[in-house]
Amino acid sequence: MGIRFLGVLNVPELPEVETIRNGLAKVLEGRKCKEVLVRRGDLRRPLPNKFAQKVKGRVFTRISRRAKYLLLHLEDKKVVLVHLGMSGRMVLGARSNPTRHDHVVFDFEGGVRLSFNDPRRFGLIDLSETDQVSRHPLIEALGPEPLGPDFDGRLLTTILSGRRASIKALLMDQKIVAGLGNIYACESLFIARVSPRRSGTSVAGVRAERLARAICEVLQAAIAAGGSSLRDYVQAHGELGYFQHKFKVYGRAGEACASGLSGHFIHRLVQSNRSTFYCPLCQR
Repeated sequence: MGIRFLGVLNVPELPEVETIRNGLAKVLEGRKCKEVLVRRGDLRRPLPNKFAQKVKGRVFTRISRRAKYLLLHLEDKKVVLVHLGMSGRMVLGARSNPTRHDHVVFDFEGGVRLSFNDPRRFGLIDLSETDQVSRHPLIEALGPEPLGPDFDGRLLTTILSGRRASIKALLMDQKIVAGLGNIYACESLFIARVSPRRSGTSVAGVRAERLARAICEVLQAAIAAGGSSLRDYVQAHGELGYFQHKFKVYGRAGEACASGLSGHFIHRLVQSNRSTFYCPLCQR
């Protein structure tokens, strides 16, 4: 089995995590974890007490996702929660000597190894009971899933009502919409023709419906493309994600707007200490 790096050096957003989830599911679902080696437990949150003993010998029944969290379901109704932070990767491959930043290593039947590799240690691994995971402190306050069946303009209008902060900042708030980050917030606002400077409460009705549709459209396209490879992100089978080649605004400051209209150019501004890319003439 060749080594497969499932991760991204930029903070992963929903499409990247969903791509990683899909790659892990194809290999790990139905496999028993035979050994767990904890090489370093002081991640962003300390690893749970006796973590290795609680996971060893269990079958991984299902791999799911909530926002930017991977949820690895075990047969005894426990769930391993994983967040990749800024530099975390899930490395699938055959058993070999762990590398320097392989902090937690899972060995499965069939000679399969999964390593949590994180040079900066901003990622985390935690453990929860299945029936308690929705109330886990990291999960409980998360907003709605933008690809969920209930996410539409009406819900977005309700969530944004009375909020004076900029719509761009609000979209990146995981309590507002789960899983969005800088890239896909910029791209969604452009598709919806909504200015990132607008207050959240002003995004209502038809404008909110356009934005909800744009968020779904952008995320689904990014997942189909395998995510965005801004540095070294690769999919489960080793291919680079290629949605970055479809960016309309992100990272394109000074370039002509994708609308093709004369005099329309992409601008950059800083909001909440993050770069925002947009077309001030197309987005109102």
